[in-house]
Amino acid sequence: MRNLIMFILIVFIINSCNNEPVETVYAIPVADKGVFIACEGNFLYGNGSLSFYNPEKKQVVNNIFYARNNSPLGDVVQSLALHQNQLFIVVNNSGKIVVADASSLEFKGVITGLTSPRYIHFIDDTKAYISDLYANHLTIFNPQNLEVTGLIPIKGQTAEQMVQVGRYLFVSHWSYGQNLLVIDTAIDSLVAKIKVPFQPRDLAVDKNDKVWVLSDGGLEGSVTGKELAAISRVDPETFTIEQIYRLEEGALPSSLKINNSGDTIYFLNRDVFKMAINSRKLPESSFIKSKGNLFYSLAVDPLLGEIYVSDAVDYTQSALVYRFADTGTLIDSFKVGINPSFFLFR
Repeated sequence: MRNLIMFILIVFIINSCNNEPVETVYAIPVADKGVFIACEGNFLYGNGSLSFYNPEKKQVVNNIFYARNNSPLGDVVQSLALHQNQLFIVVNNSGKIVVADASSLEFKGVITGLTSPRYIHFIDDTKAYISDLYANHLTIFNPQNLEVTGLIPIKGQTAEQMVQVGRYLFVSHWSYGQNLLVIDTAIDSLVAKIKVPFQPRDLAVDKNDKVWVLSDGGLEGSVTGKELAAISRVDPETFTIEQIYRLEEGALPSSLKINNSGDTIYFLNRDVFKMAINSRKLPESSFIKSKGNLFYSLAVDPLLGEIYVSDAVDYTQSALVYRFADTGTLIDSFKVGINPSFFLFR
């Protein structure tokens, strides 16, 4: 394959003092097609890592950034983004974004000085936004030279996930929040707030350009209160909620995703659930059962519709990823780093 990169040096086990969770393989086949997997690591341990899985060969390589650059990524690898064959690696607790060549994993640069970065959304070749959990603003930067070019104040709100419909960017105010923020990307300004169920976090856009919002409802005993978790559908033209689906008491939903045709949503609630976007109610039974495994994150391949689910095991050791067909049949499983939380398909 055109972008097949091989760095064959040695294969060895990183000793425990380096906090590396799995074997570091100094043979890095980053293929044209596959999936990058961000492994958070453990908070304050600095053992976040990056894996790559080739579904055609059923081959996974772990700690690939470390292997290529002989340097750790940092503390809590939160999310990934791809733009013009540049891989942007958001390292939350280190307050930075590491940029590498998406084929060779060679280090290209870093954006520092961030508070608690979470996700990146690209507007065009010269403008992108960074959401931040504690900064009370979105950061604007130029992907070509990695320079920060501005800020978008969000008036005491926190920013989590981002999706765009037309000129408007929709941003979830997750931590202790109850708003879906609306940013006009033409003027880089907050122009509206849509009140949704408490603590909106995950966002997705369906084939009709409707915005889906997963709200976890908050934590029991929180000073700001708690309500039932919910999934909402928002009209991006009128800035109004069209429907709210409330989950049962004790539900712990996460990882709202949509399939490749945009007509089915998936989410975790201990098991994997799926629901057609035109359904009038939540599914009564799960689609893929966890069978006692600790399902941690979910992703859907945008080309094949295959479902990837990570199993955190016990949050401290090497995790597992399960790959399912869109029918729910298990295709493969493989081992990655600690707490795999984000999948990026290429």
